Amino acid sequence: MNHAMPAIRIPLLTAAILLGSCTAVQAPSPSAEGALKVAVMIDSGSEDDKSFNELSLRGAREAADEFGFEFVYTTPQSTTDYADTLEQMIVAENPDLVVTVGFRMGEATARAAQVHPDLWFAIVDNDYGPGQGCPESAEDCYVDGGLSNVTSLMFAEDEVAYLAGVLAGCMTETGTVATVAGVEIPPVVKLLTGFESGARAARPDVVTLHQYIPDFDDPETGKAVAQGFISDGADVIFGAAGNTGNGGLLAANEAGVMAVGVDVDQYLTYPEVGESLLTSAAKNMDVAVATAVRDFANERLEAGIRRATLESGGIGLAPYHDWEDRIPQTCKDMVTDAEAVVIADPTITGAK
Repeated sequence: MNHAMPAIRIPLLTAAILLGSCTAVQAPSPSAEGALKVAVMIDSGSEDDKSFNELSLRGAREAADEFGFEFVYTTPQSTTDYADTLEQMIVAENPDLVVTVGFRMGEATARAAQVHPDLWFAIVDNDYGPGQGCPESAEDCYVDGGLSNVTSLMFAEDEVAYLAGVLAGCMTETGTVATVAGVEIPPVVKLLTGFESGARAARPDVVTLHQYIPDFDDPETGKAVAQGFISDGADVIFGAAGNTGNGGLLAANEAGVMAVGVDVDQYLTYPEVGESLLTSAAKNMDVAVATAVRDFANERLEAGIRRATLESGGIGLAPYHDWEDRIPQTCKDMVTDAEAVVIADPTITGAK
């Protein structure tokens, strides 16, 4: 059953949670009349990407099961099908909560939220403002300062990437580190910028190489790009590109150089490259999405931004695993010190 938007708004909670001057609006109250339904749209071909989409899907499914909600998901055929696929899912499934995954779904989600004001939406990795996924203009996208039926689940990618960069800058023997980056969108740019800033903080003379690849599901290209970086002297490869980045991690493993994973603890999700992984710059997407579904069930989901940071514990470096005894204590201490610096001044990452 769908629910009408509430007429009463509650006060702004904190700037860390809500966007700018947006007034907090709670999600519609779940009804006891029949099971509610959670519908998720992830990117095309990404159910098993061992990363961003797979974890988001898992979190939504687990929370839906926990509350006895019905659960469905879909994937578009291509990036040009986001809006049509989302609308088709909404019409066919009549969900109560819609979760979309990824910055590239920002415009489709904004339009769907306006067309379906009786539904609640949560989107991973997209907030709404000029240049941040709004269709055509801020006026088209905003309702009283923000989309009043959308929760943005965001992550301070640059903060955790900065720590990974500090570790890479400390560990490199050749003085060159490299990033296999995905589509040049804000979350990826923040990962790249944070990583390179951290590497330079640890070693000012470090050489940083990078290349954006316009596809998150192209491991062959990711591998080829990483092989080129390794030929140019890079001995730490940061795979910041979903499944494309996995190709970079594989190239690092095959060449016997160090690697840094992204989004999740890739030592666990991509064990084939585990022996090369220093760590991963982890974002807890499964936790963020599951929490949003639980808060919807408990009438605590609100419009605006939820941003996971180092300070909140929503992001962080994964364990060192096989490298625990191989990373010098000086490098571990450097990472610990860098975390305190970032928490005190997040602008140090260069991506704020």
